[in-house]
Amino acid sequence: MAIRNIVKIGDPILRKTSRSVLNFDEKLHILLEDMKDTLHKAQGVGLAAPQVGILRRVCIVELDEDEGVIELINPVIVEEKGEQHEVEGCLSIPDESGITVRPMYVKVKAQNRYGDTVFYEGEGLKARAFCHEIDHLNGILYKDRLEK
Repeated sequence: MAIRNIVKIGDPILRKTSRSVLNFDEKLHILLEDMKDTLHKAQGVGLAAPQVGILRRVCIVELDEDEGVIELINPVIVEEKGEQHEVEGCLSIPDESGITVRPMYVKVKAQNRYGDTVFYEGEGLKARAFCHEIDHLNGILYKDRLEK
């Protein structure tokens, strides 16, 4: 597919709330494939549609090749437990990082590329990645979650 440009901090799109996906069509599938290519080139853990200039509730997470890319359309965190304080960074804020406060465990309800409801659970890094990418859909950056 194609590599898209990653929007950097200072671009107002990163502070806007994304709109829900209503059409699970070829256009969405192309966006998902482009996001995967972009994520792989950037060597990141996750990517949200606003980071490539699209205000839609779409994000992806990839922690290891065995599980592959997790696609989250219209995701909502439905359960969280515990707390973790870990270093976090962002492809939209290069060369910076900080310690954030996130849940240790989350359960996410979302839709897949075909509109089917799916659930994912994550602990540790996966929970942090889910939270980080879903925050992007709400105009929130990891810097807003830094430990005080």
